[in-house]
Amino acid sequence: MHHVTEANQTIVRTLAAAGIRHEDIATKIGISQDTLVRKYRRELDDGRIDATSEMATSLFNAGKNGNIPAAIFWLKSRAGWSDRSQIELTGENGGPIKVDTTVFDAIITNLESKRQLEDQ
Repeated sequence: MHHVTEANQTIVRTLAAAGIRHEDIATKIGISQDTLVRKYRRELDDGRIDATSEMATSLFNAGKNGNIPAAIFWLKSRAGWSDRSQIELTGENGGPIKVDTTVFDAIITNLESKRQLEDQ
């Protein structure tokens, strides 16, 4: 039976904050992954949240200090900015687009008539 210690809590939180896999954290403190997740859920979550927070703060500060790629990434991922534009075409009152094929039909009929005359 594994007993949670303050030392192991610190190890788990620190390794989780560094992005270390659960399997490796469990190996480091000598327990199974299941036991790790069951006994150290809070430390795993806090470490992940702390790392994300630290990285987000670093990225945000880089963008504020003139790092254009960091600013662009931040705005795309957090503010909904996008390089893509989307145009949607619809017909009258939002219905389907109607295509008048009268000219095309006349051309095809004319070509078919010419072909029949040539075949005679």
